[in-house]
Amino acid sequence: MGQPVLKGTTEGATLVSLSGKPPEVVPLPAPPSKSLAARLVPWARGALVNLLPPLITVALILLFWQLAAHGPQSSLPPPTKIWEEAKDLIVEPFYWAGSQDIGLGWRILVSLQRVAIGFSLAAVVGVLLGALVGQSVWAMRGLDPVFQVLRTVPPLAWLPLSLAAFRDSQPSAIFVIFITAIWPIIINTAVGIRNIPQDYRNVAQVLRLNQVEFFYRIMVPSAAPYIFTGLRIGVGLSWLAIVAAEMLTGGVGIGFFIWDAWNSSRLSDIIVALVYIGVVGFLLDRLVALIGHVVTRGTATN
Repeated sequence: MGQPVLKGTTEGATLVSLSGKPPEVVPLPAPPSKSLAARLVPWARGALVNLLPPLITVALILLFWQLAAHGPQSSLPPPTKIWEEAKDLIVEPFYWAGSQDIGLGWRILVSLQRVAIGFSLAAVVGVLLGALVGQSVWAMRGLDPVFQVLRTVPPLAWLPLSLAAFRDSQPSAIFVIFITAIWPIIINTAVGIRNIPQDYRNVAQVLRLNQVEFFYRIMVPSAAPYIFTGLRIGVGLSWLAIVAAEMLTGGVGIGFFIWDAWNSSRLSDIIVALVYIGVVGFLLDRLVALIGHVVTRGTATN
């Protein structure tokens, strides 16, 4: 008695009780919560899968390097000798003993400051010019051949011209970064603008968006994956250009440190600086890729 039964109707079945009272709703038990260890296991497994292969590869490279450069006839120092001669540069990257006697961390920051200024200018100007070239057929016909010619000029070829124009190493280095990074940004932005679906353009006409609204509501979101691809290429080229430019302009950047170490025959210091440069370049690429992933909600390539 009192158990609910199904009662047929013309529109379906309803749940009624033999006692005339509505049936009680029994709440389902809450799913068991995962412990902290159960949540950390998948994360640790993924981190191990991503980190273990490169660590093994680096260990094998160091082992081969140690064996190949261990002999007295080797012209390059083995890893053990590099550790002995450049230990201070590795374990104390931010020491300060004078205006020129500073750690590699400070030199990296000086170079990154120049890269930040030059790359930011290249990003702004490159996106605007790319949008113009991608949106206007006449702009593409007039500017695209010029861009294709200028982008083939090596970065260091611009350095003498920039030194003659600015008469100072700091703005000259920033200009070299700007002129090196801007071309992939322009080209990728223009390609992204050309690939905007026609339906988006029709919606913009229906909503009667002006050019400014069409730019930041339609063009930039639609072309964002292409734009961030150009930004990733541009930031890598910027880092390459500043290291090469600092070798010639001097100062306290990482590029001048490598040139000064070469003049002093400090090969161990050069190798350590190259590792720093590679790690920083990798982090810059990952940073731009992460920003692009967040902005484009995962549509930009990683």
